[in-house]
Amino acid sequence: MTITIRPYEARDWADICRIHDAARLDELGGAGLLDAYLDLEATYENEGLFDDEVWVAEADGRVAGFLAGSGGEITWAYVDPALYRRGVGRALVQHVLDRATGPVELEVLEGNSARAFYEAMGFVLETTTTGKLAGNEGFQATGHTLVWRPAAASG
Repeated sequence: MTITIRPYEARDWADICRIHDAARLDELGGAGLLDAYLDLEATYENEGLFDDEVWVAEADGRVAGFLAGSGGEITWAYVDPALYRRGVGRALVQHVLDRATGPVELEVLEGNSARAFYEAMGFVLETTTTGKLAGNEGFQATGHTLVWRPAAASG
């Protein structure tokens, strides 16, 4: 499988909605928050999906996942559940890390199996907080802030 990363284009909207909506169910299920589910169409504006850069992963020419964020933060990262553990998420995250000039931060919900993936990529637990669930503030959630730091430059 060949994975390529490219900037989001408007033609990707239906694909990223499909991917988000399927993968978000897995994310919330792991956190015991299925009742908090809202689809991408209902949440993308309030949660600022397009406030930063959005990258799309293609696997063999088909949209397989997407990631959004700035140089120092990953705010969205979703992979088509049919393609879990096939390198799509790794390619997306590595794309951001390769461009990072400093630490990169992200948050994962308690119970989200992606935490182990991020830790395997070098992210470490910074803090754990409980508060309102982003995107559906009527629900309480516990989240973990993970941070990746670039290796110190040798001189």
